[in-house]
Amino acid sequence: MASHIFGVRTAANREDQVVDYLMSKLYKDSLGIYAIIRPHGMRGYIFVEAGSKEEAEAALLGVPYARGILAHEIPYPEIEHMLEQVKIEMNIRKNDIVEVIAGPFKRENAKVIRVNKQKEEIVVELLDAAVPIPITVKMDAVKVIRREGDEEESKE
Repeated sequence: MASHIFGVRTAANREDQVVDYLMSKLYKDSLGIYAIIRPHGMRGYIFVEAGSKEEAEAALLGVPYARGILAHEIPYPEIEHMLEQVKIEMNIRKNDIVEVIAGPFKRENAKVIRVNKQKEEIVVELLDAAVPIPITVKMDAVKVIRREGDEEESKE
């Protein structure tokens, strides 16, 4: 049983709704779909792995925001890089000064109090706050702007 990967055009920023609707449809009937791929950062497209183009078209029939299947099958090597999760090592340590780059405290500077690498979270205290309140944020929501050790090196 050979499988084929097909690109599906969707309305921009509606990829999640197409995937959700298609998944609920697949729970009722299998429809010959093996996988649905929604690549992070790619707008207007999802990928469907199916036994044939006809099966993919049948599954997408009546799905809101689905605009149609691309004319040609997508070779696996073209989307392989979208499927592999790349782990980026974050070099954040206790007492680092960071700038929050996402969320409600965006553009605020904070001091790192605790690092939880398993959950990829850090606990920070905002520097400009009148009362220091610990706030938990994701590691990718901050960038290091100053290290504790950097000040000592510059004094010498």
